Amino acid sequence: MSLLASITGPRDLDGLSSEQLEQLAQEVREFLVQNVSRTGGHLGPNLGVVELTIALHRVFDSPDDPFVFDTGHQSYVHKLLTGRQDFRDLRSRGGLAGYPQRSESPHDVVESSHASSSLSWADGISRALTRTGHADRHVVAVVGDGALTGGMTWEALNNISDDNDRNLVIVVNDNGRSYAPTIGGMARYLNRVRTTEGYENLRRGSDSFFRRLGPMGRAVYRGVRGGTHGFLSRFSNNVALYSNLDIKYLGPIDGHDLTVLEETLRLAKAHRAPVIVHVITEKGRGYEPARNDEADQFHAVGKIDPATGEPLGSSDAVAWTDVFSDALVAAGERRGDVIAITAAMLRPTGLQPFAQRFPDRVYDVGIAEQHAVASAAGLAFGGLHPVVAIYATFMNRAFDQVMMDVALHRAGVTFVLDRSGVTGPDGPSHHGVWDLAMLQLVPGIRIAVPRDEARLREEFDEAIEVADAPTVIRFPKGAVSAELPALERRADGTDVLWREGTEDVLLVGIGPMAALAVEVAERLRAQGIGATVIDPRWVVPVQSSVVELAACHRLVITIEDGIRVGGVGTRVRQVLRENGVDTAVDELGLPDEFIDHATREQILEDAGLTATKIAHDVVAQVLGTRIPVARPSADTGAIWAVSERDGEPQER
Repeated sequence: MSLLASITGPRDLDGLSSEQLEQLAQEVREFLVQNVSRTGGHLGPNLGVVELTIALHRVFDSPDDPFVFDTGHQSYVHKLLTGRQDFRDLRSRGGLAGYPQRSESPHDVVESSHASSSLSWADGISRALTRTGHADRHVVAVVGDGALTGGMTWEALNNISDDNDRNLVIVVNDNGRSYAPTIGGMARYLNRVRTTEGYENLRRGSDSFFRRLGPMGRAVYRGVRGGTHGFLSRFSNNVALYSNLDIKYLGPIDGHDLTVLEETLRLAKAHRAPVIVHVITEKGRGYEPARNDEADQFHAVGKIDPATGEPLGSSDAVAWTDVFSDALVAAGERRGDVIAITAAMLRPTGLQPFAQRFPDRVYDVGIAEQHAVASAAGLAFGGLHPVVAIYATFMNRAFDQVMMDVALHRAGVTFVLDRSGVTGPDGPSHHGVWDLAMLQLVPGIRIAVPRDEARLREEFDEAIEVADAPTVIRFPKGAVSAELPALERRADGTDVLWREGTEDVLLVGIGPMAALAVEVAERLRAQGIGATVIDPRWVVPVQSSVVELAACHRLVITIEDGIRVGGVGTRVRQVLRENGVDTAVDELGLPDEFIDHATREQILEDAGLTATKIAHDVVAQVLGTRIPVARPSADTGAIWAVSERDGEPQER
């Protein structure tokens, strides 16, 4: 039996010898490579925190001592050590989540996978424990150096340093990277700490000297290494940043040395006040393909060959991100005023080719979405056209800046929102389902949702021509939708994709949902119901064609992959009423709830966003629930009718 298989909870670690702990670390790495290679997931970050997580669980008593993982993509080892070793369905419905999840274990505290919030959580938890009579318990926050580029961490540190009467341990997991190498002044500071030759020589020399003195020497070594203004700090001012915040600083220490980790964490635990433990780790540790990956050291992978790290089942299909990337480079060639901004995600958002072509026209601001957007307003004021490329879920973080810095000042800034709508296996905090409802509140904003590659190129080019208002282009994760040509393009730019039969139903397909709308129209044709399908292309403001066509149809159906509450359908309904059009409107979209991890197809089916479900409901509304309507079943080919009794489908 392997050591890992014998670990059912953190206290099983207590009796292990140093040699057994080293063996366990090796087994954990082998487990991660073999399992994550089958399912996909965050591999590199977890390989880098194996020893750190083992040491944390040996020193602290989770869940009584709550652990808060910033972002949470490095929590796989934590899951393994807290009794969750079935990774067969990782990130799939019914399997383990890719991030901490309270429903899985009391050891998981914070589920949000947005960076830079852990210290605020830890600040609040530690204050609460102190006020409720649990001052003896500790709170442990594990935050990466990448998250320190986010302003929220410094807001938290400012408040943590204002109250030293609680047990709070902040572990800075410093591997020099977030998705990619960490950038900015903080990154340069930490890099000096990691690489200063004098510090390295001193650390190695003092370690060797004191350990030769036996147990007493090791005790002295632990003490001098732990002091904020102790032995090492006499030779370096590297701790000045933290000491000026009045927070005790321990480190930097080797994050792969279990003995040093455990000794330092025990010093931190005994301090009885907020402590920062600076740990140097290596992302992708122990797995050569990850270590050799210059892009992101296997930060997140799909299914791979565990022996080589090469992707399995890769497709030649063109991704939405790649289309945008190409369009941005083309725009940069035409216009010297186009500037790109990213929040620590140069490659994932498709900006790398633009950066290679125009290295002085890209700004990576770190994990600081608010700064990115406000800075973009300044760039626009200075005569440039910024393109802010960001995941849709992270746009939530900068709503105030979009409203007050960009829109209020009528700044020509284009936001390109990747991974919009349902993203699937990454779970609730990574779905990009709020942007349509949220951003259409912004006065003057213009939002486009392309349905295929050609439309993405068109609409991006149109967006960067707008100089007096924010524009938004949003598209989903994965491969671009198949080309869907228009029968007609109306004067306002709206595309008519289907027009057949009587003017019974107007289907408004939002972006990639346009193909679903056409499929619904095909099913309605089989029932003798006429339909028109349109893609407005620009969904905010509502195009005049939507109003005109709605006025001559009996029913309007809007289909979007954002939340339906306050979504595009809601705006269409309001605009129709304002224009005196009383055609009934059904707004179809995702429910206003947090959606668990599953495939995109499973989530859309749960929400009723399938051609079968939508067509069935339309039949019931247009023809009335008391009129039998024949329709082939998508699953069995059987004929279904709408029941005269209760409107439910009955097989016949």
